Formats: sequence, C-alpha cells, structure tokens
Amino acid sequence: MSRVAAIDCGTNSIRLLIADITDGKFKEVLRTMEIVRLGQGVDQNKSFHPDAINRTLLAVEKFAQLIASKGVEKIRFCATSATRDAGNRELFTDGVERILGVKVEVIPGEQEAALSFIGATKELSQSDGPFLVVDIGGGSTEFVFGSKTVESAKSVNIGCVRMSERHLNLQPPTMASIAEAIIDIDIAITQAAKEVPITEAKSLVAVAGTATTVAAAALKLDNYDRHLIHLSRISATSVYQVAAIFQSMNKDQLANLGYMHPGRVDVITAGALVLSRIMAATGASEFIASESDILDGIAWSLSK
Repeated sequence: MSRVAAIDCGTNSIRLLIADITDGKFKEVLRTMEIVRLGQGVDQNKSFHPDAINRTLLAVEKFAQLIASKGVEKIRFCATSATRDAGNRELFTDGVERILGVKVEVIPGEQEAALSFIGATKELSQSDGPFLVVDIGGGSTEFVFGSKTVESAKSVNIGCVRMSERHLNLQPPTMASIAEAIIDIDIAITQAAKEVPITEAKSLVAVAGTATTVAAAALKLDNYDRHLIHLSRISATSVYQVAAIFQSMNKDQLANLGYMHPGRVDVITAGALVLSRIMAATGASEFIASESDILDGIAWSLSK
C-alpha cells in the first residue's frame, strides 16, 4: 500500500487529497479545500498580491499538519494557471518548499489537462468514450479529448476568476458586460477547437467547482452533496437556465443558496457562463458532473 498526498493549487482554491493506492485500487482517506484566491489580480498585474500569498501559505501550513498526522509517504504539489502567469512566483513556491519540504511543480496547461482526464475518466465505462473532459478553473479552462488516453488537449485563459475580474465584476452583471464576456469566451473556445475535436465526443465530462456547483443548482439540492453530484447527468437546458438564474441574482442571494461555497459567490456567474458557452459550442445535450478531477489524477500519478 502507498499512502499519497496530492495538492492542487489553482487560481481560486487549494485542495488536498490523501489516499491509499494498492494494486490499482484507490481509497480516499481525506479530501479538503480552502478558497484562497491566489490569483487575485494576476490577470491584470502578472504578479501575486502579498495578501494572496499569505492566505495560500496559511492553507499550506494546515495541509502540512494533516499530512504529518496521516503518515503520508509521497507528496506531489502541482500549481496551475495563476502560478504560471505570476512573475514573482518564487515568493510563493519558496514558501511552500519551506513548509512542506517538496518543490512546487508549475505544470503546463497540457499536463494539467492530462491529469484532469485521468481523474475524471477512471470510474467511467469505456463504452461512454470518447470523452471530452472540461476543467473550468479559476484562471484557465482545459479541454481534453480521448478514449483510454489523452489524444489532444488545449488550455485557454477563460477561468471563472479571470472572467470575473475582466468582465463580470458587478453582481448582477450588466447585459453589456455579459456580451463582452461571451465574445472573449467564444474566441477562446474557438482556439481550443482548432486543436481538440470538441464536437466529436460521445460524453462531455465537466470537473471542478464551477461544474459541480452548476450541477447542485440543476439538481435543486438544499446543500452541497458531492455523492449526489458525482456522475450526475445535467442537461444543456438546465445549464442555460442555471447560468441565467445566477446572472439575475445579487451577491446576497447567491450567498444564501445552501449549496454555494462562500468563496465561489463572486465568480460562479462567470464560471456558469463559461460552461454554458461550452455546451453551446460542443452541441452536447448533457454533461456528466465529476467530483474526480486533476486532484485524483495527481494522486494516481504517485502510484507509479
């Protein structure tokens, strides 16, 4: 048995998964998340804000205590979009190494996509393939196509935090800002479609907090329940309806939704808009919401 710790540090959140992996079998020991908004202002300034670094390193210290208490043998720490874009990333990565004793891997978008694909498709039947896995993060969105393995992948900069800071900084947003965001999102999806056959998948699988929150809304859950959300099938019509509902609400109304994480209140409208534009561009009639994603992919990578 190998007990591993996987850490995924994105633009909006940092997440920890501790798991036992034995002979190709996966047993979750602990899974937790902190919304730290590491990517605060990175789209505009191309550097980390000191407050964002401090918030994130505090979360890393919490994770270090959990890892120490669980007898972990291997750790892998992957950082994605915001860290790729920040010119002063060493202030963050050096702090992580000091706390955890491991180097931060600032992985390229294509590797991020591949890890998301592994995590998202492990539990799915091969008869549901080929798959298009879509990972809407804070800074970027990954498009990954394949059946058993990744055949093509593309990362584009249309994450929920980036789109919120760039366009949808009022809640509810104006119609003009929504129109501007749609243009930006559609251009990026078109770029992705040049390298990834986004209309040819049998199953569209969407991972990460935006997709699972939209699923919770579509399922009309009173509270966030990852077990009810995982592998649920959400129709395109429901996605369009949820996106429109989020656009009509103010921050207090969003915050009062039982399934809404407080750290997603100011970015979920942008995230849902990105997902709705992906549904339109792919022509998919539904998406499969997966609670297994890049974090699970990182854990699986440690079993080799």
